[in-house]
Amino acid sequence: MRVLFAFLCLSFACAANASFTQTIVTRPLTPAAPPAVVPTGPVDKLLVVKSARQLQLLSRGVPLKTYRVSLGKQPRGPKEREGDKRTPEGLYWVDWRKISERYNLALHLSYPNPKDMAKAREAGVEPGGMIMIHGTPASEDYPEWYFQSLDWTDGCIALKNDDMRELWSLVKDGTLVEIRP
Repeated sequence: MRVLFAFLCLSFACAANASFTQTIVTRPLTPAAPPAVVPTGPVDKLLVVKSARQLQLLSRGVPLKTYRVSLGKQPRGPKEREGDKRTPEGLYWVDWRKISERYNLALHLSYPNPKDMAKAREAGVEPGGMIMIHGTPASEDYPEWYFQSLDWTDGCIALKNDDMRELWSLVKDGTLVEIRP
């Protein structure tokens, strides 16, 4: 009986040890990818991709940083006329900046460009203006996070206030802004 008990214990120990063994793979390892190098050049372009709700800082075509943005209340399609609550699409530049009482910091875009003006003239409407990249309102009724989950502007591009302060410090007047659908 003792022999049988010893045999069972030995079998159990062998089985338990087998479940904790490791298999060693002897295939060659692929080399690790080198760490990404983040360029530190000056920001020479802002790219807004409306469908992704993103604004990218670019330096010589290389993305430096991406921000989440909110757009006009009617985000699909380009701005066609004053009051349509759409964010324009096309090429613009930052032509001036201001400290805004309603939206903290604001970078004004050169909307309407000649193409926008011609399109509005053909349609017999005013193209609108005062399109800006700005922060969110400092409101007791609505906290800042509320604005990040929806498109709420009249056609502008809005960022969180911390992101807007960073953008303000990195972007110079005259910087190209491309807004894509």
